[in-house]
Amino acid sequence: MSSTGSVVVPRNFRLLEELERGEKGIGDGTVSYGMDDGDDLFMRSWTGTIIGPNHSVHEGRIYTVKLFCDKDYPDRPPSVRFHSRINMTCVNHENGVVDPRYFSMLAQWRREYTMENILTELKKEMASPPNRKLQQPAEGSTF
Repeated sequence: MSSTGSVVVPRNFRLLEELERGEKGIGDGTVSYGMDDGDDLFMRSWTGTIIGPNHSVHEGRIYTVKLFCDKDYPDRPPSVRFHSRINMTCVNHENGVVDPRYFSMLAQWRREYTMENILTELKKEMASPPNRKLQQPAEGSTF
């Protein structure tokens, strides 16, 4: 127990909860995620999918995002990298890595945040004024 009296959920329990939620589908179905390898006991590698938001250059596009939850997740954020090429202010244009300096959820990570939160926030970022009209690479291209 922590000093606030709340129970700290162990990493694997937390990841199992996230896996179950990701497999059920989230919200309106425009964001989903799951494990890359069902045999990975450490549950490190995940793939997320984001369907681009309406009224933006991303509308109708499907983006693949790789998330890597190291042994210190959820105390530290996962590394997040777009597999699909995308032009966004928080994404390195050479390798697809989401840069915490420009994506506040990673920079100000809190233990209660989840992979679902990251994907949902990335989708919101796609629709934000600096990103919603940026010219995009050819659909289907990857890093």
